[in-house]
Amino acid sequence: MKILAIIGQKGGSGKTTTALGLAVEAIRRGKAVAVVDLDPQATAASWSDRREDKEAPAVISCQAARLRQVLDAAKAQGVNLAIIDTAGKSNEAAISAAKVANWVLMPIQPQIFDIETLQSVKEILTLAGNPTASVVINRAAVQGKRHEETQEAAEAMGFNVAPVVMFQRTAHGDAGNIGLTAAEYEPKGKAAQEMAALYDYITTL
Repeated sequence: MKILAIIGQKGGSGKTTTALGLAVEAIRRGKAVAVVDLDPQATAASWSDRREDKEAPAVISCQAARLRQVLDAAKAQGVNLAIIDTAGKSNEAAISAAKVANWVLMPIQPQIFDIETLQSVKEILTLAGNPTASVVINRAAVQGKRHEETQEAAEAMGFNVAPVVMFQRTAHGDAGNIGLTAAEYEPKGKAAQEMAALYDYITTL
């Protein structure tokens, strides 16, 4: 079973949207997927409650201390991709997730407040044993070049940066309101295309 952890040290960066979007994209590619929700706000679990097909992806809400047991159970049930969604700011959950992950994604918005959190994220990755990790620029404005400047800033700090930029798209929020992802809500839209491209990218890591 492969494990992808979505971590960060700031709320509002789009971690849950990314986790759920990648989970549904993986299902579309034939994977058996579980999302492990370590966020006390249980945003991913609430999304699953609104979803008609509550079986796919399976969403399990748990505390960081139970992560390994939950992952072991998912593997025993035939899951071949587990995606861990973490809280906006929780060192314990982020370290626990990064330690068990094959890959780590760190969504950040193209603004200074998010960039400033990357030093803390670097410390978390070090404590976790430096797993394969990439920053992904998320919720970028369609106009302007701030996302490019953010990519350069992250690279200057020593981070690998995903070549796929996730732009601010209303489809993500509209879809989440009814327990869907952008790919289900607007299959041919740009939000769906970007998420598919991000999934393609992580499979190359």
